[in-house]
Amino acid sequence: MKLPSWTSEPLVHFLIAGTLIFAFFAWKGGPADPASRTITIDREQQAQLALSFERTMRRAPTDAELDNLIGRHIRDEVLYREALRLGLDQGDAVVRRRLAQKMDMLAGSRAETALPSEELLNEWLDTHPERFVEEVKYSLDQLWFAEQGEAQAQLSLVNQGTDWRDLGEAISLPRSVEAEARGELQSRFGKRFLNEIDLLEAGEEWQGPLPSGLGWHLVRLRERQLGEVPPLEVIRQQVENDWRNSTIEQRKEEAYQLLRDAYRIEIDR
Repeated sequence: MKLPSWTSEPLVHFLIAGTLIFAFFAWKGGPADPASRTITIDREQQAQLALSFERTMRRAPTDAELDNLIGRHIRDEVLYREALRLGLDQGDAVVRRRLAQKMDMLAGSRAETALPSEELLNEWLDTHPERFVEEVKYSLDQLWFAEQGEAQAQLSLVNQGTDWRDLGEAISLPRSVEAEARGELQSRFGKRFLNEIDLLEAGEEWQGPLPSGLGWHLVRLRERQLGEVPPLEVIRQQVENDWRNSTIEQRKEEAYQLLRDAYRIEIDR
């Protein structure tokens, strides 16, 4: 018999898993019953406590340390149940937010360990190329001046053939940069200068004066290399991380919307 297509949806599995977990804890006398006065620490729970200790300390706990771990666990459980009995979880923004986060984690947990295929990653890269494009790179020469008028006066000289290396004023900025990434260029010259550069056409002609936070510049923008998207084999881990993070967020939102649709919301205006 062929099952309906909706049975293969991950969100359906999410809800079924949640129901089974609830049923399991209910059958086992689970941890969230504040009315119960019985706390059972079985072998499985002891093993989990020991494993948590080992992950932190990089060694197994001694018998005395395990006894302390069990004692702390019992203390936490007693206080937790009594807090629930007193209703201290109600109206507590911290508890409320923490439980909401755990629901989000449950919804996105499958994507955290999923291994996407090469086909899926190539499709993701093709769909979102702007997330992986390399920075624009600039090759240029520049002359700096403290005053706009002086920069304007020397613009005609440099375009008439005067050796540009003999012009300009001294400052601790490079006169030439080769294939420099956008971020690096901004760190050297400032955002205002970079914005002005983006308005120029590349070529052999000197242009300006262009303002920056440092003064005025004559610029010969020799080349602007537009960013390219590297092939998947070069940035595979970056693409996989982006796919995973986006998928986790998408599944969280889809799970929330599925649950949200089961509620009737009334807001007093």
